[in-house]
Amino acid sequence: MNEHAVSVAASVDERALVDLAREAVRIPSVTPHEAAFADWVRDRLEEGGWNEVGLFEVEPGRPNVHARAGDPDGAGRSLVLAGHLDTVHADDWTPEWEGSDRADPFGAHVIDGEIWARGVTDQKGGICSIIEALRAVHRAGYRLAGAVTGLFVCDEESGQPGSGLSVGMRAAVAELSGGDRRAPDFAIYTEPTTGAIYTAQMGFLIADITLQGKSAYFGTPELGVDALEAGHALLSALWSYNRTLATGEPHPLLGGRFLLVTSVESGGNIAVPGTFRLSLIQKLLPGDDLDVTAPALRDITESVCEKFGVAGEVVFSAPRDHPVGGTPDEIPADHPGVSELARAIGQTTGQPARIEGAPYWSEKPLLRSAGIPGVYFAAGDIANCHTPFERLPIDQFVSVTRTLAYFIAAWCGVEEATEKEEP
Repeated sequence: MNEHAVSVAASVDERALVDLAREAVRIPSVTPHEAAFADWVRDRLEEGGWNEVGLFEVEPGRPNVHARAGDPDGAGRSLVLAGHLDTVHADDWTPEWEGSDRADPFGAHVIDGEIWARGVTDQKGGICSIIEALRAVHRAGYRLAGAVTGLFVCDEESGQPGSGLSVGMRAAVAELSGGDRRAPDFAIYTEPTTGAIYTAQMGFLIADITLQGKSAYFGTPELGVDALEAGHALLSALWSYNRTLATGEPHPLLGGRFLLVTSVESGGNIAVPGTFRLSLIQKLLPGDDLDVTAPALRDITESVCEKFGVAGEVVFSAPRDHPVGGTPDEIPADHPGVSELARAIGQTTGQPARIEGAPYWSEKPLLRSAGIPGVYFAAGDIANCHTPFERLPIDQFVSVTRTLAYFIAAWCGVEEATEKEEP
């Protein structure tokens, strides 16, 4: 047992943590309007625990917050703690809860031991865990022997026009990779995991496919080229491809591959449909190559176009760390950072750590591209996020924050500070 880390974990202030989270979610930060919340995060970091704090615009009105703590030349190991500033919209929230005590998506009401609000789990709770964990180090009377970098980035969430391209994390990684600095030893991205350690994540691509035929008056269909008929064949081919994907070897933490058609549009006039459109998302597993997957979809589309005499276009509309999508990622379960975090869970909860896979894509692969291995770890359940049922269990929130504080102290190492901060 690491007595210093135990002391740090015990210094997490439950009331302060809950107040932080409730204050955070009362500041709407729906993509791309992260600026007010970024100011709040900067101000909270500047109140203590960090040596340097800066706010940097990566696009006009789109800021990141960067912070540094600890000793970059010290004997301890280095760490990145990351989170995203933006949330999805709350358009679905008020209609679901109108007339109830949950009606305000930014009200931060505590109901049955849970904080209800848009963004409380995805992922302002994780950011508040980082803020309070660093405060706990100093509250316990220590300073870090290793370096901690805090990255709080814009533009992680998708769904709003022109958003979800990871411009914030791209800029943060470029800054981290600059010069001759050694890459940090480990990273924790505070996406919700219900307190499990997510060592693996799926990859994805989103494709928008358009087939262009020729519209014609319904009484003379022979003058047209029916894009809807071609689209029917394309759907059949894609569903057949999905069945082929399902026969592949599943991942022990992530399950199997799949392709899901998410929308279809065609017709509307009393005429031969001249245009057919669909959108799809495809799940990839660690080891899959997007440079192989994307051409396979183009080949399916081209085959249908040749058969039905239509023109086709395939657009990959959600580039993240790859031009056509997001790459999968995995870190070995026996990586020293994973092992240390698992020990921290055991010490602070008395329960064994759960090693699981993320049923989502987030920005850890961008950190990996900078040579920084990492995991996802935070309180809350992703299954409730992006819905009007988003909430954060307070007991789990406090427990995970104590674990994070313990881990930071154990991983980076601590030394006695010259002045002890009063709780």
